[in-house]
Amino acid sequence: MELFYAYEADGRTCRLDTEESTHCVRVLRHRSGDEIDVIDGLGILYHCRLIDDSPKGAEAEVLTAEENWHTHPYRLIVGCCPTKNNERFEWFVEKATELGVDTIVPLIGERSERKVYKTDRARRIALSATKQSLKARIPEIAEPVSVKEFIGKERGGRKLIAWCFEGETPRESIAEAIKGWDDITVLIGPEGDFSPEEAALALKNGYTPIHLGPSRLRTETAALTAVEAVYLGVLAREAKKD
Repeated sequence: MELFYAYEADGRTCRLDTEESTHCVRVLRHRSGDEIDVIDGLGILYHCRLIDDSPKGAEAEVLTAEENWHTHPYRLIVGCCPTKNNERFEWFVEKATELGVDTIVPLIGERSERKVYKTDRARRIALSATKQSLKARIPEIAEPVSVKEFIGKERGGRKLIAWCFEGETPRESIAEAIKGWDDITVLIGPEGDFSPEEAALALKNGYTPIHLGPSRLRTETAALTAVEAVYLGVLAREAKKD
């Protein structure tokens, strides 16, 4: 199944940007009259008929629309510190999109090796992964914020922090921590982990300490493990309802 992304869709017409138009018309050789499938990035799949096959700005007439196409039954925000090796974080963005995530927030922690992160490339990767995995909703790649700023922002749902807490701080497994929840936020630290001050602030603001198993995981592996745990846990719960 071929999917195209419309930067503008009003329910009657879908318009593709130059990159999507070039792929549709020049690479895949679609012409006016051909039927194509288009997503709006917000959860709607449009089945369309191409009416303008310009490689600089193709347009398609909407025939049918399907809302919440291949969306997931939960809301997941992952705040994760980008890795020193940018390719590792981009790998996480791609795989998390394939599984199902709503928002990825690049965090700058006190121990982060990467203090600056540009989001343009990650957003392109998220778009590509959305189409590849047959989804209609593109996850938001937010602008970077500090760990403390993210923690201080008021938000509802289940709030979790994966940190190697020392001493007697109890930690739940993520599988147990997400039971019964469908609005979840997870914090994943940098290679040097969260600082004690950041972790203490998270606890003060209602975050529950969790672990991801006995293995020591790289940042991007830990972040993806958290996404997968939510994906499998919530879907398994939904399946029991049927």
